Amino acid sequence: MELLGMGISVPSINRDLAELLRLGYILREGKGRYTSYKLSPSYLLHRFIDTSAYFLVEPDKRKVFKLFNRDIFRLLDKESLFTAEELQFLDSLTTKYQDRLKNFSPTLYNKEFERLTIELSWKSSQIEGNTYDLLDTEQLLKYKIESGKNTKEEATMLLNHKYAIDYVKSHSDLFNPLKIRDIEDVHAILTKDLGLPRNIRTRLVGITGTQYRPPDNEFQIREHLEEMCLEVNKRSNAFEKAILCILLISYIQPFEDGNKRTGRIVGNGLLMNGNKCPLSYRSVDTVDYKKAILLFYEQNSIRAFKEIFMEQYQFAVENYFL
Repeated sequence: MELLGMGISVPSINRDLAELLRLGYILREGKGRYTSYKLSPSYLLHRFIDTSAYFLVEPDKRKVFKLFNRDIFRLLDKESLFTAEELQFLDSLTTKYQDRLKNFSPTLYNKEFERLTIELSWKSSQIEGNTYDLLDTEQLLKYKIESGKNTKEEATMLLNHKYAIDYVKSHSDLFNPLKIRDIEDVHAILTKDLGLPRNIRTRLVGITGTQYRPPDNEFQIREHLEEMCLEVNKRSNAFEKAILCILLISYIQPFEDGNKRTGRIVGNGLLMNGNKCPLSYRSVDTVDYKKAILLFYEQNSIRAFKEIFMEQYQFAVENYFL
């Protein structure tokens, strides 16, 4: 009871323990004076990690999950990814979005969706290292005018985003249920003419800035994708479906390249299937995004990415389809 000597009262400790129990972050064992507490599997997924302090440590000196955590699907099973308060917040935003759409003509909706498509294509490509600016991206996607200061490959990446987003939009039942074939199809559109293999990879890939190494066996990769699809399909909440897909496609790394962008586009498809607003990620900091993904790779904590996801959902509702 060292904390009592620091001025922390027993009622205060009991309140904190009760809240941690309510959230499912700890488990209680025993009764009365023999009661003890331990961290629950939920804590691994939801724990707070100080991102600034964490990434001050060099990649090779961080204590991390170096290999794919085969228990990740057991941890996720029946786990609520959002608190009741978080879902209430997201649902309130969705209500605003859906109410506004009631007054949208098809022409106006398509015009706004085009704007979101341009900004999503730009930011998603920027996360992958593309140096096109937003105005040049608009010229490219609307008028097929390539920038003179960027490469052909960068233009192709951006155009592929537009084609993939349009494909998902025009197939409203594409991910209902989610299937590996559909993920492969989106990846094929995103990586067309970029010199990348289309199929599930058959060799090890390394990831910059981390010790984590994804599975290197084609059969294991396909098995994990099947597990992911099962986990996504059994959930009814579109927000949970989307965030799981974004994180797990990135984590499994089923393709030699293009995994994160595939996750973002499939995630948006799942949101739209649930009548939610798609994300553009326009305001996200690319470094913060990459760090949040790395935290899931290395620590299996979804918290940092979930905060980005919720912020970007709020941004999307407040900036599109107004």
